[in-house]
Amino acid sequence: RAMRPAREALRARVTDAHAGALILPFVAWARALRSRAGGAVVLGVSGPQGGGKSTLAAHAVEALGAQGLRAVSLSIDDVYLPRDAQRDLAARHPGNPYLAVRGAPGTHDVPLGAALLDGLRGDGAVVLPAYDKGAFGGEGDRAERARWREVRGPFDVVIFEGWMLGFTPSARLDRVAHLGAVNAYLRAYDAWHARLDALLHLDVDDLELVVRWRVESEQRRRAAEGRGLSDEAAEAYVRRFLPLYRAYLPGLREGGLEA
Repeated sequence: RAMRPAREALRARVTDAHAGALILPFVAWARALRSRAGGAVVLGVSGPQGGGKSTLAAHAVEALGAQGLRAVSLSIDDVYLPRDAQRDLAARHPGNPYLAVRGAPGTHDVPLGAALLDGLRGDGAVVLPAYDKGAFGGEGDRAERARWREVRGPFDVVIFEGWMLGFTPSARLDRVAHLGAVNAYLRAYDAWHARLDALLHLDVDDLELVVRWRVESEQRRRAAEGRGLSDEAAEAYVRRFLPLYRAYLPGLREGGLEA
């Protein structure tokens, strides 16, 4: 009964089954955390690429609004390095498949993300950057400022989502070829994790699903924008990150950010 406004807000957009299985429980969880905190809460959402994190965040913002709570979402994709900085990073790590393209730890502007989270906790205006994944044949680049959006607080709930959010460095990986560099960059992401009040992880049993979801996501991008990675390029792109899932998911599953 208490969730009726949220359910009605979602009815035209998602099935009752999907709303009841994921979105409404997330909204109830967010409301409870906000109530206990007495102020804005920053909730992390992690999960596989193409697994529906952005969709969950968007629907949750709408449903929370129907419940009388102001919410906003931010993706780690929004704070990827600009293309020139990404190319410089790749040049500093020749032969490293994880740092050759955007996606892995090291390819984000971590201080920018932290500053945005701090701003979203406040009550002023915050300009949120955007990233154009279809630029340069799917290589991507930070979008022009005309595509950035301004939001104004105060917010009750801030949702921060990303595929590797919650991954924490492991000393055993420091000497593993190519993973060592990623592991070193990952240490800086503590600046993001320290700003989270809670983290929800959407798990996956079969990593092959990640490949399929990422290809399907790129298909939707091509249909909507007329550009993007081909199916073959999208599969090659996501497969290079599967070792990162295997390296870091066990720690996230076993102990989360306290591991």
